[in-house]
This record gives sequence, structure tokens and C-alpha cells, in this order.
Amino acid sequence: MTTEVLLAEPRGFCAGVDRAIDIVEHALAKFGRPIYVRHEIVHNTYVVNDLKAKGAIFIEELSEVPPGATLIFSAHGVSLAVQQEAERRGFRIFDATCPLVSKVHVELAKLHKEGYEFLMIGHKGHPEVEGTMGQLDSGIHLVEDVADVAKVQPSQTEKLAVVTQTTLSVDDAAEIVAAVIARFPQVRRPKQQDICYATQNRQDAVKLLSPQVDVVIVVGSPTSSNSNRLSELANRLGTPAYMVDSAAELQPHWLDKAQKVGLTAGASAPDVLVQEVIARLRELGMVSVRTLDGIQEHIKFPLPKGLKLD
Repeated sequence: MTTEVLLAEPRGFCAGVDRAIDIVEHALAKFGRPIYVRHEIVHNTYVVNDLKAKGAIFIEELSEVPPGATLIFSAHGVSLAVQQEAERRGFRIFDATCPLVSKVHVELAKLHKEGYEFLMIGHKGHPEVEGTMGQLDSGIHLVEDVADVAKVQPSQTEKLAVVTQTTLSVDDAAEIVAAVIARFPQVRRPKQQDICYATQNRQDAVKLLSPQVDVVIVVGSPTSSNSNRLSELANRLGTPAYMVDSAAELQPHWLDKAQKVGLTAGASAPDVLVQEVIARLRELGMVSVRTLDGIQEHIKFPLPKGLKLD
């Protein structure tokens, strides 16, 4: 019988996700529907469907966007080729790339001019990885795990730098970086790690939460990298963890032997979904909810010029 739900702190939306959604909503308010968005603005089914209902059209290919339309790049960032094609096609463009992803792009450009090659730690096919690797024509090599480090063949090792996807497992990334340093001792690392504050904070919160509960529920969509990392982390720490896109996916048998249930949400999952899961847990007999102590996040990123409402 579940008696208590412990809420991780922090959980849910980060500043980059807040900003990306605000950009779409401001564009709709200012320019009217439809607004075109390249790729899911953030990786969350509820958010995407909500914005579709308000007049956003999500596309993958720029050829799907009519001339003169307003186009928004998703929070994950895009390659230079996509940027240039969008400009060539004459769209009104707003870039919702998370500023912490943009910071990685700026660092790449700067070091590339200095003659550096790069190892990028990340997941193949993830839009952030495609956008970051697409900042350069060549000289950037994807490394997904420690085994890849042994196989990668940069053309030179005197000027080699490492960058990472911002939503990785902090522990996995540290292990891969250690392998990179062992093989390439002169490799240049970022002054501050590329993994973003929100990813780090949510993983730290799960490390605190997991030992105190019998099962962990992570609210997040299957496409969300940072949400997947949260459920993996809880499982690795020995607490069974399940990811749900909505309260409807919650399976009562997960809770059969659980007295305490841990609940968290990925950085792209809105609080309304967390509240719906809590309501469902109440239906299943949960008695109380307690929020654990954790870091309070106060970061806010400004909107792009031209989107402020009059």
C-alpha cells in the first residue's frame, strides 16, 4: 500500500525549455497562425500537441514551409546548413536554441579557427548532436561510449578538444571523458562542463530521491534524452524506475510492494503532467505528498529581439 509520494526537487521545466515554448507562443500572438517549427520544439508530447492546437506546425524539412512564413528552430539547435538554407528561402526566423547549446556552438567555432579537431560525446541521431556536429564541415568525431574512444581516429592530436551533448548522464560522460584523457592526454576540455545545470540538478535530485523510495516514476517522453537518463540513473542506483508520458501510462502493479514512491520529471515535462500523476496516485491509495529539499533554480533566458509583445 503506497503511503507517501516523495517529489524530487528540482524537476520539470528548465530555463531553456521555458524560453523555447515562450518563443512559439509569442510568435503566434504577434504574427498569427500558422507558425512553423523545425523539429519538436522540445521533446515532450503534451507540449507539442498543446502548441499544435494553438497553431504551430511542426516540420522536419524546410521544403514543407511556404515562402515568407515564420520559422522557429527548436531548442536543440540546428546545423549551419539548415540555418543557411532557411535564410536563403527568406523565412522570418526565430532561433529557440537553448543558450547553453549555443554556448557549445560558439566554443566550437572559436577553437575551429585555432585549428582544433573535436571529439563530441553524445547520442547518434539526437537533434542536438546533429546540430552541434553540423556547425563544422569536418574535424568533429562522434563518441558514444568508452569503446568508441579507442576506435576514433582524429587526423592530429596536438590540437584536440572535447565537447558533450548537454543532456547526457553526468556519470557516463565523466567516464567517457576519462577514457578520452587517458588516450589523448593533451585534449582540451571545456572550462565549464557542457552538460547543462538543469540536467546535472535533476540527476543529483534523483540520486538523493532513489535510496528513500521503493520505486521511481519519471514523467517524460520517450524521445527526451534527459528524462531517459533520470530513469536509467534510478535503476542503476538499485531502485526500479519507470518513465511515463502521462498519468494514463502509470501501471498499478508497479506499486504493488511500494510504500514510498519517488516522482520526478525531465526538463521538457510540464508540471501539469506531474500533477496528473499525483492525482492518479491518490486514486490508487496514496496518502501524502512531500517535496524533498533541493536546489532552487532562478535562471531565466531572454527572448530573441523582435518577439516582445507591444
